Amino acid sequence: MMVCVGIDVAKDKHDCFIINSEGAVLAPAFTVEIETLWKRIQACVTPQNKVKVGLEATGHYSYNILGFLIDKGLPTFVMNPLHTNLYRKSLSLRQT
Repeated sequence: MMVCVGIDVAKDKHDCFIINSEGAVLAPAFTVEIETLWKRIQACVTPQNKVKVGLEATGHYSYNILGFLIDKGLPTFVMNPLHTNLYRKSLSLRQT
């Protein structure tokens, strides 16, 4: 089973959400500091789970958390919010 961690990076805080590949919420949205994040991720996974982390590309604000996650050996993907927004809009023909 896959565990996905989404992180909204900001200057003073990081908002996170953890979900599994079945769509079950493992940790509802929470605000966290870097040191606490690792403990929260470990509490949601078992040894057989694969973990993927996605975070918003926010320039220098995301450098510390990105380095931390990579040092912990977690596959981490930095996503451009403009690209994800355009992708979301491309999924529908409606102008919503």
